[in-house]
Amino acid sequence: MNKLTVYTATVLVVIFALIGAGCRRKGVKLQAEAVTDRAAMPVLDAKDVTTLISDSGVTRYRIITPHWQIFDRAEPSYWEFPEGIYLEKFNEQLEVDASLKSDYAYYNERAQIWTLTGNVHAKNTEGEQFDTPELNWNQNTERIYSDSTIKITRASSIIEGIGFNSNQTLTEYTILHPTGMFPIEE
Repeated sequence: MNKLTVYTATVLVVIFALIGAGCRRKGVKLQAEAVTDRAAMPVLDAKDVTTLISDSGVTRYRIITPHWQIFDRAEPSYWEFPEGIYLEKFNEQLEVDASLKSDYAYYNERAQIWTLTGNVHAKNTEGEQFDTPELNWNQNTERIYSDSTIKITRASSIIEGIGFNSNQTLTEYTILHPTGMFPIEE
């Protein structure tokens, strides 16, 4: 062995000894505890996620989230986005033509229902802006709905109400209890 190799090995031994001694002094356990409730432990716990979803080799969606958890053993199994989610839909030219953002998101895998809460903002392909505190999307029925207040900002008007029902592209919708003033074409 040459002097550099012996010196390097000595330095590494000293560093590991100091780290081990420091952990013991601070009361840090070096042995992992057994998992007692697997249903409460996420199978995926990812931070700062950006993912693309494609269809037939063409990028269609981008999902961005600061925190994504998947609880596969919970009953029912679910995904949770405790710090919110942002979704973009791309057209054929890869331009964003629709988007969705919320402060919190929850996906029930069995029922295939998304629940988004806290400052939900959605923009459809026609440029209409939807603002609500809660939005639900049932993937099985391909319907979006809410019992909360809704504000829809269009190019020529703003529509407000309580509760709405829509197709999943937010292009054909009904406000259940409209409020406010509405422009009427003569």
